[in-house]
Amino acid sequence: MIKIRTADEIELIRESNILVSQTLGMLVEYIKPGITTEKLDKIAYEFIRDNKAEPGFLGYQGYPKTLCTSVNEQVVHGIPGPYNLKEGDIISIDCGVRKNGYYGDTAYTFAVGEIELSRQQLLKTTKEALLKGIEQAIQGNRIGDISYAIQKYCEEAGYSVVRELVGHGLGQNLHEPPEIPNYGKRGRGPKLKSGMVICIEPMINFGKKEIVQDKDGWTIRTRDKSPSAHFELAIAIKKEEPDILSTFEYIENRH
Repeated sequence: MIKIRTADEIELIRESNILVSQTLGMLVEYIKPGITTEKLDKIAYEFIRDNKAEPGFLGYQGYPKTLCTSVNEQVVHGIPGPYNLKEGDIISIDCGVRKNGYYGDTAYTFAVGEIELSRQQLLKTTKEALLKGIEQAIQGNRIGDISYAIQKYCEEAGYSVVRELVGHGLGQNLHEPPEIPNYGKRGRGPKLKSGMVICIEPMINFGKKEIVQDKDGWTIRTRDKSPSAHFELAIAIKKEEPDILSTFEYIENRH
């Protein structure tokens, strides 16, 4: 069942998503060569607790940390640990919080220091593809309209779209129906209705689309070891235009 949220519920979901957005923004000053992904995780954990919320990922299906930190060829679900960030790395940081019984969930791929132009272009295209998908997230459209917009934009730029991992509904659970693939056909899939809340999250590879999972049971990486980018925002479906509940402003105002 795809839930339709009341205006009050959407405001609670917005509050959680703003806190996630602020957490990612707060991390900007720490994302530098030499810091470990474990340290970033601790900083995020403390910030979320200080803001009277719970980390949304910690303990979710046994996940051991607050953040997912996925570096370079890691696509998503990288577990924070002893890895020291290096100049030229890219790192997708995915963060969730739970506050007042509702979840927030947002991700952003950061450059560590100066990164090569090909990586800059991958990040730019993936973020733009997310915005193209969001443009389709209005009442009366279908999920396939979002999926198609993302796929078309990325593949025309020469990148590939991960198939096995998808966006999702968001509310009292971190992952709710419907699934939001990043590839598909226009006019297919469930119809979008006002009051639905979804997370759109393109995961786009510089090389081929195939992925593999590490022995840790979480970390997903590109099979060909090419870099991958990941951006995610939460959206409430409305009649006229999408209501974006999370934001990259806290990140980009600090860059």
